[in-house]
Amino acid sequence: MTQTLTIRRPDDWHLHLRDGAMLRAVLPETARHFARAIVMPNLVPPVVTGAQAAAYRDRIRVALPDGMAFEPLMTLYLTEETDPADVAAAHASGLVKAVKLYPAGATTNSASGVTDFDKVRGVLEQMAEIGLPLCVHGEVVDPEVDIFDREAVFIDRILDPIRRATPGLRVVMEHITTADAVAYVRAQGDDLGATITTHHLVINRNHILAGGIRPHYYCLPVAKRETHRLALRAAATSGEARFFLGTDSAPHTDANKLLPCGCAGCFTATNTLAILAQVFEDEGALDRLEGFTSRHGPAFYGLPVNQETITLTKGEVFSVPAQIETEEGPVTVFDPGFDLRWQPS
Repeated sequence: MTQTLTIRRPDDWHLHLRDGAMLRAVLPETARHFARAIVMPNLVPPVVTGAQAAAYRDRIRVALPDGMAFEPLMTLYLTEETDPADVAAAHASGLVKAVKLYPAGATTNSASGVTDFDKVRGVLEQMAEIGLPLCVHGEVVDPEVDIFDREAVFIDRILDPIRRATPGLRVVMEHITTADAVAYVRAQGDDLGATITTHHLVINRNHILAGGIRPHYYCLPVAKRETHRLALRAAATSGEARFFLGTDSAPHTDANKLLPCGCAGCFTATNTLAILAQVFEDEGALDRLEGFTSRHGPAFYGLPVNQETITLTKGEVFSVPAQIETEEGPVTVFDPGFDLRWQPS
């Protein structure tokens, strides 16, 4: 029996589009289904000023194929030299919707991130005053901290002190991966939200490591134990407005993923909606899919819900391309390990 589900067109509140040839190749995969996306600024060099964000936005618009509608929501990369006045001006112009905090060395292209948090206090205070959200990659980089504990330690050591020292600062904990993060978000006020990725709802650390290393499942933050995956699924499908979709879709060529020291990231833009519909159906929560993908994020960012809709139809098993071809080489599309039946149109 065919089933259909119509929802407001979704948004992606954490997306990597890269630049140049990679941008041109992967942008249509997001624009096909998503109206807007918070675009990550960790290019090389990073997007640290309003002028650089405007230039990057223009490159994204040029790369968008004719006939597609998509609005990039720009972010600035927080460094210890970031000018609070420039941040405020970029926000006032309507260009910049968030500032991204990377602890230096935490993930791909994060070398310019923050080491001394006292040096960014002025920027954070300015952001709290003007209502500009801070998006955080929530992991410590202390080599003595186990990689599976870095998110929980970040909450205690960095995030909670920042929030206590900066009342009113709106914060998004991006790509949460632990039951600890879910519990922390639930215990806070409405100035704290969290994005959850598609792949962290599907895989745990066994998918990466058991029976052989699977580089295309390697991401940062790394997937955790099954108990954490189940906590994420419960949060995403709960209907709670503090949790919303941020795919963290991160394209890397297969050559870079398969290096002896391979890149972190899962590319999920192509099949995210089909995967999510199956996850929500499995959890008996299809009626809550629209909230997670299309309503909670706009509410947190103070933006209107999209007026357009998208319909998912459940029928025969269908497939998506295993790879996206780019001028730099193929990019493997995330494989959820189960059949896709919910096809968006």
